[in-house]
Amino acid sequence: MGERQRGGDWKKAKMEWPPIKHKSNLNMTRLKDTDLFTVQNFFTSVESEAFIKAAESIGFVHQGSLGPTKGEAYRDNDRISVNNPVLADTIWESGLNTLFSDFKIRGKVAVGLNPNIRFYRYKVGQRFGRHIDESVDLGAGKRTHYTLLIYLNGGFKTKSRNDKGVPQDSPETLVGGETVFYGPRNGLVAEVTPMEGMSLLHIHGDKCMLHEGRNITKGVKYLLRSDVVFA
Repeated sequence: MGERQRGGDWKKAKMEWPPIKHKSNLNMTRLKDTDLFTVQNFFTSVESEAFIKAAESIGFVHQGSLGPTKGEAYRDNDRISVNNPVLADTIWESGLNTLFSDFKIRGKVAVGLNPNIRFYRYKVGQRFGRHIDESVDLGAGKRTHYTLLIYLNGGFKTKSRNDKGVPQDSPETLVGGETVFYGPRNGLVAEVTPMEGMSLLHIHGDKCMLHEGRNITKGVKYLLRSDVVFA
């Protein structure tokens, strides 16, 4: 049996998470040197769909904010938080550990993921306003320095055709929800469109770029979130 906690935190005995294959041929697409990059096909389609199903089986809890007038970024989404070191290690060892093998920050190296794994769901009309991600001190000399986002869906799927033979968007089509990064004077740095299985990584803390998750205009966006830990 499971126990739901405030803010979408969840404890569930013997939760069976989907298996994740090791990927040996992952490549970075740099959007701003090593401060911001994407990795295509970090999760397979099967893995992405399985994590959506697992998250939905747990159940999301709505998360809002007080808004900019109260000193908080606008946030409207649904959330689950799971503290699971085994799941964090499995995701890390599926290929991220190799990608980060040469990264160093203030003499420290990447050692794994934050065991606090979060799932976010955005429906039509929901978004996350401009904000920065803080670095988290995990104790024992460990601190997070990168945000990891894995898009569990996105892109256009054309599984059917109309009576004229023209492909039609399936109900799974996601429109909107781009992750947008800004530089000095709000100049556009990058606009990342969700794609199933793609991961997005960006430095956070004192070097974090202002960014936002745009409004969803069609479909539902699912994300898995963690952080890269250095020690």
